[in-house]
Amino acid sequence: MESLEQIKARAETAVPEAKVDVVVNPGPAQQSSLLLDNQHAAAVAQFLRDDFALRLDFCSNATGVDWLDRTVKKTLKVKTVVDGVEKEVDQTSEQKVPGYLEAVYHLYSMTHKHGPVIIRMRTADRAEGARLPSLTPVWRSAEFQEREIFDLYGVRFDGHPDLRRILMWDEFVDYPMRKDYREPDDYEYEPTPHDDVLEKAKQHYAPRPQLDGAENITASQ
Repeated sequence: MESLEQIKARAETAVPEAKVDVVVNPGPAQQSSLLLDNQHAAAVAQFLRDDFALRLDFCSNATGVDWLDRTVKKTLKVKTVVDGVEKEVDQTSEQKVPGYLEAVYHLYSMTHKHGPVIIRMRTADRAEGARLPSLTPVWRSAEFQEREIFDLYGVRFDGHPDLRRILMWDEFVDYPMRKDYREPDDYEYEPTPHDDVLEKAKQHYAPRPQLDGAENITASQ
């Protein structure tokens, strides 16, 4: 299969206004990915699916990622003069990166038996109503998984055929997979509280009155 750099170049040729970036994964998996610009993501996705050499016709998985605001440290080599001698020293700077949400898709070719190719899209921020284009019209298997991302992360997918909650109930508030989500300690509104949830909910129930000995005897009769 082609390298990500080759796929990037051909995708940008096929969709001239598209911007595709290679996101390097430094972790043990070494699974780098392609970041698609939201405006042309659907067109690039269709190219990946229909291109004769790629035929990435199966989306096996789509998931969400929450990136909080963070500070990134960068170290650069700079030239400076020390005691009249020019030297190269390390200079560290900090860059604040605003948070965003991602949708990540793993693609395979059932036709050519290769993959995965990983693609991702990013929202502008983490605000309520953050939006991405739906890729369900390109890969039908993404439908329920985009609904799950919507349900748990709050990403709204434009063009999705049936965007509604899939795991949480309709009255549920907030998005439980976001990193800053705080679990409420009152689950009385849950349809069927159970186990640890039920124990926490009991903290908000009115205490049952304690019966003295005489009342206990009367009650038992």
